[in-house]
Amino acid sequence: MLKKFAVTNFKGFRERIEFDLSKPRNYEFNTFAVQNGIIRDAIIYGPNGSGKSNIGLAIFDIINHLSQNRKESHFYFHPTYGSRSDLLMLFEYTFVFDGQIVEYSYKKNILCALVEEKLVVDSKPVFERGTGLSIDSDSFPITEEARESLLKSSNSVSIVNYLLATYPLSSDHYLNKLKHFVDSMLWFRCLEGRGFMGLQPSSSNASIDEFIISNNLVDDFRDFLWEISEQRFVFKKHESTEKRLICIIDGSEIAYGNIQSTGTSSLMLLYYWLNNISSVSLLFIDEFDAFYHFRLSAAVCKRLFQLPCQVILTSHNTYLMSNEILRPDCNFIIENNRINALCDCTDKELRWGHNIEKLFRGGAFEQ
Repeated sequence: MLKKFAVTNFKGFRERIEFDLSKPRNYEFNTFAVQNGIIRDAIIYGPNGSGKSNIGLAIFDIINHLSQNRKESHFYFHPTYGSRSDLLMLFEYTFVFDGQIVEYSYKKNILCALVEEKLVVDSKPVFERGTGLSIDSDSFPITEEARESLLKSSNSVSIVNYLLATYPLSSDHYLNKLKHFVDSMLWFRCLEGRGFMGLQPSSSNASIDEFIISNNLVDDFRDFLWEISEQRFVFKKHESTEKRLICIIDGSEIAYGNIQSTGTSSLMLLYYWLNNISSVSLLFIDEFDAFYHFRLSAAVCKRLFQLPCQVILTSHNTYLMSNEILRPDCNFIIENNRINALCDCTDKELRWGHNIEKLFRGGAFEQ
């Protein structure tokens, strides 16, 4: 799981900003949201321009050099603060894999090329590359020729990938666990345009209509829409080779895509991913409820927090600030280059019976 993340000089973050998921409180409700002392489910709130989207992009920068999975390279154009070529971006990750603490950090330049890289496991340095290169020779014996070759490499190859490709490692080795976690990360959004990064679904070349039809999920999709949004659709019986969902309205057939609202279209995308994320390690959905009614947002939250993976959402919808959905230590505010849990933004002891949204609107939480 991701325990802590920090970034410096990335997009709107000139100063270092830290997202710490390792400080849960002792709340006795919604215990599903915390696992082994790490916050598993979280929602990030903040004003427009505060950095909700950028913190997600920063977290997912790691897939750009450690994974061969889907990237959205255009999100990383002009990545440094103010597009300044003299600044290096610093990304710092702390993961926990089966009790083992893996700290991975690196610096990139404005071209997103690796300049420095460091890995520490359980407080023991594994490697560090900057002007020189040091590697734990007990774990990874390396010749001077190989060391010099890595230092002179012009393609900024990751030392992590080099070690994975060069040394035979067991499946439970921390490098394989790190690689598997990164390969299983998924970010997506459904705003003015759709996009995703990370996990590559097996059906990535098919439309969502085709995916639902070919996998015999039409009835399940119909039930999903009713269960989560109380919208009732009647779909015709489809052949497995058909490419468009067809609804029956007053005896007439009409393409589902021609009648769905923006919010229902967003639900369709969510349904698609819910059927493709059985192996996800970290799910980040940016502005997940931009087109949802507030009650629908709550229903979707509850569905997402049932997933067996770490889930981080961003939202403007303060209706979700409810102890019936999460806990005060799992709701975060990003503002003024800081991310803090609600319980850390007030001296008041927050309990189950408190109306968290009302307190928030009343200014009880200050960064």
